Amino acid sequence: MPRTATCVWTTSAALVEAIDGRLGDPLDSYVNGSQTWLLDNGPGGITLEWRLHPVAGYQRPAGTGTYDVFARVAQAVVAGHTPPAAPQALWDGLEAFPAYEDEVEPAPLRAAVVEALGIEPDGWGMVDHDAIGDEWERSGGRVSIVEALLRDLAG
Repeated sequence: MPRTATCVWTTSAALVEAIDGRLGDPLDSYVNGSQTWLLDNGPGGITLEWRLHPVAGYQRPAGTGTYDVFARVAQAVVAGHTPPAAPQALWDGLEAFPAYEDEVEPAPLRAAVVEALGIEPDGWGMVDHDAIGDEWERSGGRVSIVEALLRDLAG
């Protein structure tokens, strides 16, 4: 089974603030709540995919659109206001991994993402994205991808 180097953070207001300040607006947003960035800030300048994974059973807050939910939540968090929904109610966590199947060792990936984001990941190492994705699909999106990632990293 192919394994991919990855780093994972669990959601907090500080994480959302760091994403907003250091990664900017998402490149793409999905109806299921995922937010993605493709940035050339990996080891040796490789492109990393930064993916904010939604909670199981994600529900977009009323009054927000698919493409503005992250910006609206992040702006409120940064300003110290009440966001349309708490970040932890929307997203389980952030994952960063090589976007184009570049082979990267976990330690250089961890160093690059800490430099890019300014926050140590909660877990890092090698994961089986295929198995985790299959589990999520089988459940109809009712399992936490971040919990699955952290479980695989601990295993």
